[in-house]
Amino acid sequence: MCCVGGKVKLPDLTVPPEPLLFLVTGHTRISKHFLKNICKYNSCFQMTSFGATDIVKNNFMSTFKVQGQIYHRAGSLLPLDSDYKFLQIYFMGTSNEQVDQRCRLSRITHRAIVSDLQDFFDQHNALVTLFRTALERMPADNFAVVIRPDKTPNGQHERRYNAPTIDEVAIVIVGEQFHPRDIVLHRRNGNVIRIPETHRSYDALQYPIIFWQGEDGYHFNIKMLKPGTQEEDTKKYIVDMYAKVESERLLYIHLNQKKLRSEEYIHLRDAVATDGNLRALGKMVILPTTFTGSPRHMHEYAQDALTYVRSYGRPDLFITFTCNPTWDEIQELLLPGQSSSDRHDIVARVFKQKLKSFMNFIVNHRTFGETRCWMYSIEWQKRGLPHAHILIWFMEKITPDKIDEIISAEIPDSNIDPELFEIVRKNMIHGPCGIINNSSPCMKDGKCTKRYPRDLNNNTITGEDGYP
Repeated sequence: MCCVGGKVKLPDLTVPPEPLLFLVTGHTRISKHFLKNICKYNSCFQMTSFGATDIVKNNFMSTFKVQGQIYHRAGSLLPLDSDYKFLQIYFMGTSNEQVDQRCRLSRITHRAIVSDLQDFFDQHNALVTLFRTALERMPADNFAVVIRPDKTPNGQHERRYNAPTIDEVAIVIVGEQFHPRDIVLHRRNGNVIRIPETHRSYDALQYPIIFWQGEDGYHFNIKMLKPGTQEEDTKKYIVDMYAKVESERLLYIHLNQKKLRSEEYIHLRDAVATDGNLRALGKMVILPTTFTGSPRHMHEYAQDALTYVRSYGRPDLFITFTCNPTWDEIQELLLPGQSSSDRHDIVARVFKQKLKSFMNFIVNHRTFGETRCWMYSIEWQKRGLPHAHILIWFMEKITPDKIDEIISAEIPDSNIDPELFEIVRKNMIHGPCGIINNSSPCMKDGKCTKRYPRDLNNNTITGEDGYP
């Protein structure tokens, strides 16, 4: 999907020299420490700050979720006071002072690694050299350094212009006209600017360890190659940074409302008819059903689901199918030193294959009888693992006397079936929590949120909340 079936040709990643090569590929204690805390080390050297409308962090596993729009911001090259941050740290007095300031950002980092990386970026990162050269050329604070978003001359191949050069920097007096997507950094002021997500230096400023040369990331000048002829096409392509994908899709929808015939949408007509005041509507942008997660997309799926209930009645089984990060299929594909939380791509793909196999087991093998229809919805838990909610309708309805044949809540005999016993013991038993383990994830205000321990019952009954 990301390369449009091979139409997009990207240059190979350049193998970094030492010491970065040793840190990212080695198997020593130092390398393992670096890889485990690579985000912390990247934060020590990033030149822009990261922000979003809402950021949700989960300490249970390394899951990071954002809601709303993502933005990167940068300040002036020099601070108004002695508080140096982000890009400004590169211009502190001595090398030792810079290392001290970076180590203050995270106590987990090792000073020797930070010092080696600082020397590495000073030598190899073209953006660092670019900013320092520009600062030396600035005679006063009313000057600024400008990085243009698109640098490829017409008729030239963009891959010749990957690495930044000093010639790209223009020192201009404040007040001159800038393009909307220019990065304009002043020598010293209190303003903070936002870096456009389509700027070619957007990625390198935020992730210096990945873009260690300061090379270009995504930009509008990247072109596709026509199949067969290998000639450049004028179309741009979408890369793997999902926030940029969403931003561009939303921008396209915003600029093409007429093509989407948004005025024909019934909800817009209802709003006009109800309110009567067109000015009160503001600037409304209608998201189509093809935009995943939009109100119309969710409404369409909800209507489809209700159609099943209207035609076939209530479902017979509600099954929750969860992902196990210790599955052999996941563990076998991990690289040395990796855990399942490092490879969400593997987890998602293995889970989908397991889910398809599970549905085939129920539907085609008729485990509980002949299936009339089924549906499921996949969600991601807070811990970063996928799970599916499955509804199944059978040709013959399940009667109360058959419930015990389908649902079992007993621990298997370890002598008769030791493998199943171990699976149930490891994955299907809650706790320990409560007084025994007050730090359990299920504990809140000194009580188990799952209401354990529970009383044992001889018969299955329906609780007040509808759960058996």
